[in-house]
Amino acid sequence: MLKFPYCNVTDLNQALAQCRFVGLLGPLASRRQSPRAVVSCSPSSSEFSLTPVQAVMSCQQQVGSSLVNRLRLGGLTEDGLSYKEKFIIRGFEVGINKIATIETIANLLQEVGSNHAQSVGFSTDGFGTTPTMRKLHLIWVTARMHIEVYKYPAWRDVIEIETWSQNEGRIGTRRDWILNEVATGEVIGRATSKWVMMNQDTRRMQKVSDDVKEEYLVFCPREPRLAFSEKNNKSLKRIAKLEDPVRYSKLGLKPRRADLDMNQHVNNVTYIGWVLESIPKEIIDTHELQAITLFYRRECQQYDVVDSLTGLELTEDSKTVSVGTNGSATATATTREDDHDCHRFLHLLRLSSDGREISRGRTEWRKKPTR
Repeated sequence: MLKFPYCNVTDLNQALAQCRFVGLLGPLASRRQSPRAVVSCSPSSSEFSLTPVQAVMSCQQQVGSSLVNRLRLGGLTEDGLSYKEKFIIRGFEVGINKIATIETIANLLQEVGSNHAQSVGFSTDGFGTTPTMRKLHLIWVTARMHIEVYKYPAWRDVIEIETWSQNEGRIGTRRDWILNEVATGEVIGRATSKWVMMNQDTRRMQKVSDDVKEEYLVFCPREPRLAFSEKNNKSLKRIAKLEDPVRYSKLGLKPRRADLDMNQHVNNVTYIGWVLESIPKEIIDTHELQAITLFYRRECQQYDVVDSLTGLELTEDSKTVSVGTNGSATATATTREDDHDCHRFLHLLRLSSDGREISRGRTEWRKKPTR
């Protein structure tokens, strides 16, 4: 059963504080028949029959005068199966060139994903945890993140991000995003991710149970909807592990207190910043990041010390040349006949203490455009 019976969801979503969901059928059953719910959005309103998604949207409209809803420039789409929100790029979200950073993009993706979860009544005290997850002390953690940016927004630009989630395999869920420039309607970026469940007490991964699936699948598209087609999804491409010695590195990185999130570990966006720390300066000065993929292997805690390693990626259709560091061949550079301005790197984040892998990744860089 969907875990909303006679639920006062004040602790789930302030915007739905007056809603009570009665007798909802589980979404797995809804694939076979249309689930119905009796919804009362206030003590004086008449009861009427709605699907779970319609129930949430109806209550949002009736309590939409809440402060957070008035200030937030977002909400569920017409079918209730995805969420859109507009953001103004602010001064502290841009770099020295007045262009949004990749960390800004990643933080906005995380924000709109959390707002989507809250808009359908999931927890406000974590990243989209359902009632069953809270009861069992389960949390969502990122297993994979892939972001492509075709055009970076500038200071004071307005962008709109759409997001939706869906099931992916037995142990995870998938969330995708599409970024649009509001002024032109142009798609300026896409992203996809995989999230898995972790027990907050044991810090061990756990299979997504049918009870949890029944709580969130009702708010997911019925048919697969992908920001990237599987055929062209670079996030699924295997990433080789870098081995010492490498050409570029930044050693001894330490998390700040501000890097910790609600799940009591270093937030996944911090890992992106650590990866960039070991990118060579000549690339940072002349190129901009066009795609990043990160596979997260283990948690990083506040007092861990991290090494960031970077090497040039070898591709099958490349010419290869040996590149030495202090006279030794330590990396292999790749150049493509038709792609002289594009550079590809492999990355490894590891614990300084024992070399255990935290994350591995891949980045692609293009020549900075003339602005």
